[in-house]
Amino acid sequence: MNVDVLVTNIGELLPMDKKGPVKGKAMNDLDVSTDAAIAIKDGHVTWVGTAEDAKDIEAEQTIDAHHKLVTPGLVEPHTHLVFGGSREKEMALKQQGVDYLDILAQGGGILSTVRMTRAETFKELYEKAEFHLDRMAMHGMTTVEAKSGYGLDRETEMKQLEVVRELNNNHPVDLVSTFLGAHAIPPEYKHNTDAFLDEMADMFPEIKEKGLAEFVDIFTETGVFTVNQSRTFLQKAKDAGFRVKLHADEIDPLGGTELAVEIGAASGDHLAVASERGIAQLAQSDTIGVILPGTSFYLGKTSYAPARQMIDAGAAIALSTDFNPGSCVTENLQLIMSIAALKLKLSPAEIWHAVTVNAAHAIDRGEQAGAIAVGRPADIVIWDAPNHMYIPYHYGVNHAHTVIKNGRVLYERQALR
Repeated sequence: MNVDVLVTNIGELLPMDKKGPVKGKAMNDLDVSTDAAIAIKDGHVTWVGTAEDAKDIEAEQTIDAHHKLVTPGLVEPHTHLVFGGSREKEMALKQQGVDYLDILAQGGGILSTVRMTRAETFKELYEKAEFHLDRMAMHGMTTVEAKSGYGLDRETEMKQLEVVRELNNNHPVDLVSTFLGAHAIPPEYKHNTDAFLDEMADMFPEIKEKGLAEFVDIFTETGVFTVNQSRTFLQKAKDAGFRVKLHADEIDPLGGTELAVEIGAASGDHLAVASERGIAQLAQSDTIGVILPGTSFYLGKTSYAPARQMIDAGAAIALSTDFNPGSCVTENLQLIMSIAALKLKLSPAEIWHAVTVNAAHAIDRGEQAGAIAVGRPADIVIWDAPNHMYIPYHYGVNHAHTVIKNGRVLYERQALR
């Protein structure tokens, strides 16, 4: 067999090639191969076997994994990648105990980012988003969801979506675009939120025609959009041909988890205060719960989403950074894996399912990303770790040694000289 790339001498391989999404107790059942090898040709995996059998394979490039851990590239299912400015000045308010909704009411939070995003050019937004996406790639993320939502007007929302499209065309990492025009209420619509939602929904045909987004999202929360408003808005999105997802039950338990299931959303995201009823419905559905523990950590919350209860009930969950300028400013999904272990009480096996196969299904990439299998794109990470338990155990650093995207080395850690 002649191939382009051979990755061999793998100490521990997580293929993550189960038919997903993986739900409930099955998330704790992890297939692990040892002394393995992977062959790649034309950007796709063509063979997976033992390092011993790989000795007969001729390759143009051989990568020795030196008995390290190898997994699929991480899949990031929830980010706010494109935005202007930053909000470090809000940290002092958070330290004083000022609630997020109070910061929002004072014109801070999302609305301050909206002002900065509206002011920046396409080029400025593109270069900033590219910088953050590069960091994600360096941390092992090879497929990333990216939302708009910091425009709250037609011009800026379209500009954000166009930045995502251009990045997806130019950057090796695959981007999945989500229209989140209904992210907050702009001041000019403070007393007429239905009219604002109508304006955002009026954008659906143009977004669909130009192929600028696959998903439509909405922030269902106290002081933002009600469950009934969200239902109407998302049904319009479905009628226009979009898949839907929603920010649900992040601060107040309004029934967003139940709505996500009812409307057939690909995912319900946050779910920090999901109800018992919502959890039970989630477990009986195909909707994936995308949990964002870094946000609870960054905002100083004492409680976290009931991910343990969700899995025990039989649900499928994924993990995400929620990368954004206000409530979780990190591109490091590995850090989120550690928080999931420490605060959500998830096992290493559950965590790995949550950042690969389940995360891929949360953004409709279940057949392309999140697994190492023959015929799949060769999105692979070699980790500076001896086994899969080490990544969540050793927190706060970048363990990615080599990141391979579509069969090409995208990032490789260089030793200090």
